[in-house]
Amino acid sequence: MKKKRSFLVLSSLLFGLCLCFVMGCDKENEDPKEKEKGKIPEITTTEISEISETTAVSGGNISTDNGEAVTKRGVCWSTNQNPTIQNDKTEDGSGVGSFTSSISGLESNTTYYVRSYATNSVGTAYGNAISFKTKGGGGSEGSFTDSRDGNVYKTVTIGDQVWMAENLRYIPSVIGPDSVSSTMPYYYVGDYNGTNVSEAKATTYYATYGVLYNWTAACSSCPSGWHLPTEDEWAELIEYVGEISVAGGKLKETGTTHWGNPNEGATNEVGFTALPGGYLYGYGMFQNIGYDGYFWTVTEKSDLSATSYYMKHNVSDVSKTYSYKTRGFSVRCVKD
Repeated sequence: MKKKRSFLVLSSLLFGLCLCFVMGCDKENEDPKEKEKGKIPEITTTEISEISETTAVSGGNISTDNGEAVTKRGVCWSTNQNPTIQNDKTEDGSGVGSFTSSISGLESNTTYYVRSYATNSVGTAYGNAISFKTKGGGGSEGSFTDSRDGNVYKTVTIGDQVWMAENLRYIPSVIGPDSVSSTMPYYYVGDYNGTNVSEAKATTYYATYGVLYNWTAACSSCPSGWHLPTEDEWAELIEYVGEISVAGGKLKETGTTHWGNPNEGATNEVGFTALPGGYLYGYGMFQNIGYDGYFWTVTEKSDLSATSYYMKHNVSDVSKTYSYKTRGFSVRCVKD
């Protein structure tokens, strides 16, 4: 009887060991894809690009579908921090890999949050949330009166900056184009060759294009509460309105009343109303009035030169250059 019981116990143990071995082999031979079944996809969100007033571009990358085919993918967005597919969304095909999404119907000057998404039979996975702010519409306009001389200037809010929307006209003295200096403040009025401030102010040039300043004069000519912009502040303005190749057009006054033909790309999209006051290069004459607009920054390049930006009648871009401080350029002040 004892022998029979021992045999049964031994048989049970051997059967259990064999069963474990078989199951272990089956586990090792299991298709890896079978292990992944029952999971949502894995996805990341692409950085936002090409931001305008009402549109932007994003997308995502689905690294794995975890064994269940992705049937829908895209991005969703909202002003809330964790958008879902119940909010606005795109639908950009199916399957794994990278995809691009075009976002539209946005409000200007508004912060949005975007997440990519991917849906399979198990559920919907979301990528990381990324925030961005749309460009502003036309700038918010205002005005400012310079208490020094009573000049009234249009102003415009562009992004986080407030700019004068006219060339500065402050002129405590005036001198002809034959005189230049890099250390003394000199003030010029295009096409005027004299030293009488009242006469200079009575010219059509002064009324339209304002005053040309050498760099020393430009640094001290903006009224209280305003200042000559830095290179970085000009760069911020350009970045706000778009890439440098089109920013000039978006900043220039439209038409050919003050700009020469064809005034390439001019839309004055944000109300900056850049004007072509020309320049004084120090050769005893004013040049390119009505065709080029040069604007000083306070940022020095060297003891003899400083950064300036310019726009031309026949191109839509805006360019940065380094100019001798003796040059006579226009000034746009930005609010402190």
